[in-house]
Amino acid sequence: MAETPARFAEFSRPRLIRFSDCDPAGIVFYPQYFVMLNGLVEDWVNEELGIGYDALVTGRRVGLPTVKLEADFRAVSRMGDRVALGLSVERLGSRSLTLRLRCFEPVSGEVRMQVSQVLVTTSLETHRAIEIPPDLRAAILRGAMPS
Repeated sequence: MAETPARFAEFSRPRLIRFSDCDPAGIVFYPQYFVMLNGLVEDWVNEELGIGYDALVTGRRVGLPTVKLEADFRAVSRMGDRVALGLSVERLGSRSLTLRLRCFEPVSGEVRMQVSQVLVTTSLETHRAIEIPPDLRAAILRGAMPS
């Protein structure tokens, strides 16, 4: 059963591009975007959803592995740039959710890169897909914007 309300509010955080994010050309080394965006997912679960990423994964043994990832790199980010990272839900299924993640310039809105990521909820005991826990689903749905 997929629930996809018309639109979900975007969760975003500012991010300074650091020396450790960059390659010798002085621009973000592309795998570092995935590290940044993984941190954004953790912040979303902790702060926006109020579930607690550590409590979900370590305590309840519910995993959120990535099963599909599509990235589009549009413009470079350099050390010292102040960007924003954004996350919104594109689709909420029974055992998976699709996220739209992006790195963008906060004033102009210029997208530096964006990702479509599918996460599946799994049991960390069996490593099999499980239903999205009811409290996690309810917290995600609270972010739905009225149509």
